Amino acid sequence: MKNIVAIYPGSFDPVTNGHLDLIHRGSKLFDKLIVAIARNLDKTATLFSMEERKQMLQAMTSELDNVTVDTFEGLLVSYCIQQNANAVLRGIRAISDYEFELQMALMNRKMEPRVETVFMMPAEQYSYLSSRIVREIAKLGGPLNGLVPKMVEERVRERVAQRYISATGKHLL
Repeated sequence: MKNIVAIYPGSFDPVTNGHLDLIHRGSKLFDKLIVAIARNLDKTATLFSMEERKQMLQAMTSELDNVTVDTFEGLLVSYCIQQNANAVLRGIRAISDYEFELQMALMNRKMEPRVETVFMMPAEQYSYLSSRIVREIAKLGGPLNGLVPKMVEERVRERVAQRYISATGKHLL
């Protein structure tokens, strides 16, 4: 029987309950799942550093024996080869996600035919959820309960408050 190693790449800035849903479900499908935090050169203004995101993900996945958390730069297929991975796990929330993800999966297959892409839909209650939406809600002072784990919510609120104080010199009410 094959040892299936899958990579679940993303920015995870911050990790959401939707990400965790896919990690938990993916851990049941694959022998080993590597949650790989990608350094996205297009995203210069992140909420958390790579190390902070790694620490949060490690805390959120510590009970999953076959899940590890890592960081990477560069091409995903190069990272897959380096990790001896034969699958990439990607979440699909909507048709717009599918179009982008299909294009990426086909390009990855062209570069490395031995790596398959597996698409999973998140649980219905997370089908609208993204890190970008969480950051926007937090910046506007909205509720984050049910969107991210409590520890992540506290860290997001703290970081948003720090940035507000830095930008304005005033404290949030």
